[in-house]
Amino acid sequence: MTEEWMPKDKDELMSEIEKEWKLLINVAERLTDVQMTTPDEGGWSPKDNLAHLSEWMNALMGYHLDRRPRHEVMRLPEDVVEAWNFEVINPALFERNQNRSRQDVLDELREVYRQLFYKLEAMSFDDLMKPRHDDDPEKRPLVMWVLGDTTEHFLEHRETIEKVIRE
Repeated sequence: MTEEWMPKDKDELMSEIEKEWKLLINVAERLTDVQMTTPDEGGWSPKDNLAHLSEWMNALMGYHLDRRPRHEVMRLPEDVVEAWNFEVINPALFERNQNRSRQDVLDELREVYRQLFYKLEAMSFDDLMKPRHDDDPEKRPLVMWVLGDTTEHFLEHRETIEKVIRE
């Protein structure tokens, strides 16, 4: 999540999300089948990165926006998600998704993004600026998690994918 940039209004937020989405999906759509399944030094292929993004957009919708239980949203055992440790959760998500087809991953990615975009469109900017956690001493707004699982995450994984295809 970013501490540097905060949208001034809903239009700016949605525009930034859409901009990063288009950059990501344009890179993904240009990949050959070989590029899509070629792992990086960490063992993740671009397809794995895209499946990861779908999982975390789902988490954003279910856990952060709808406030459903973590394990229910992530479809993982409670002990895997209770500490919200990405070093534990991400490998479980990777394992679940690694044998999926390119088309299945891309179709789901587009559908999850569409659902998230419409869910965010339906929310007021005031609601997005309210603290995500009532007990957060910093009173960080929900929009920080939105940015973390959209614009920032799209950029991070797009750059990872671009690095793999340049090599």
